[in-house]
Amino acid sequence: MEETLIRLRAAAEPTRLRLLALCGAAQLCVSDLVEVLGQSQPRLSRHLRLLTEAGLLERAPEGPHVYFRVPGSGPAASLARSLLAELPPDDPQLATDARAATRLAADRARAATASFTRDGADWEEARAIGLVTSDIEAKLLNLLPRERAGAFLDIGTGTGRLLQVMSPRVDHALGVDASRAMLALARARISEKGLRNCSVRHADMYRLPLADDSFDLVALQMVLHHAADPAAALAEAARVLAPFGTLLVVDLAPHQQALGHQHQGFSRAQVTGWLTAAGMAPARFGMVGGRLDVAIWTATRAVAQPAHAPAAQEMFA
Repeated sequence: MEETLIRLRAAAEPTRLRLLALCGAAQLCVSDLVEVLGQSQPRLSRHLRLLTEAGLLERAPEGPHVYFRVPGSGPAASLARSLLAELPPDDPQLATDARAATRLAADRARAATASFTRDGADWEEARAIGLVTSDIEAKLLNLLPRERAGAFLDIGTGTGRLLQVMSPRVDHALGVDASRAMLALARARISEKGLRNCSVRHADMYRLPLADDSFDLVALQMVLHHAADPAAALAEAARVLAPFGTLLVVDLAPHQQALGHQHQGFSRAQVTGWLTAAGMAPARFGMVGGRLDVAIWTATRAVAQPAHAPAAQEMFA
């Protein structure tokens, strides 16, 4: 009972309720919240600390920023969602905050897109090399289990496109990427589209800062051909996958085009061998033809993991 009282006391203040409402709708940093609420950073930092200590918000450091959002699971998350459900939808202050946050997200998305376009970065790789993304997405959705997944992890999320595709089919979705510029664009797009069950964070795919067995579905889409060690990346993905969870791999089939990638595609047998070595049972396989053929593998994680699987670096908040 004491923990519940601590959480209720933490939420029982107008500014903190406004913060909960904003962070329940999007992943925001302190400077975002200062701009939306028009209050000083020290004041908001204190409120955020109280909410975080009570478990009503979780924090995700990324470079010079720390992003906040309502947790996706746990007792505190349930209470936070219940409190937010009780807030009047027509409250003028909350409506003003929501409009300001929406404008901020749109501005950030436009700025991020303009930056990538201006700098010539290949941030929509599949489209840039002539792949029909709608065909690939339709095929991968068809190969995945029909039942709704609880927690989804997208490794190498890039602009967050797969998070957007999977959002209706999962309870919670997390995208990780080593590029902070990519994450800025992904975060802006997620916020702009109002995808409350999606978030992103900075991470190295070989050393994911996530707990063992913490996701029901893990994906690596157009990632392995950039990887120095694809087998190690798959082994780390298998580590964070829950028993009987599904691993999805989407990548180029073998080709002869000079695209500057680490690998010129992968054969079915090559990826199947890596999956098996990582303790996975290959399940379904599909191909999408085009200028370059795209291969799609699904595999199920066995109950036991190989002894060489890497250890978790920290718990998933």
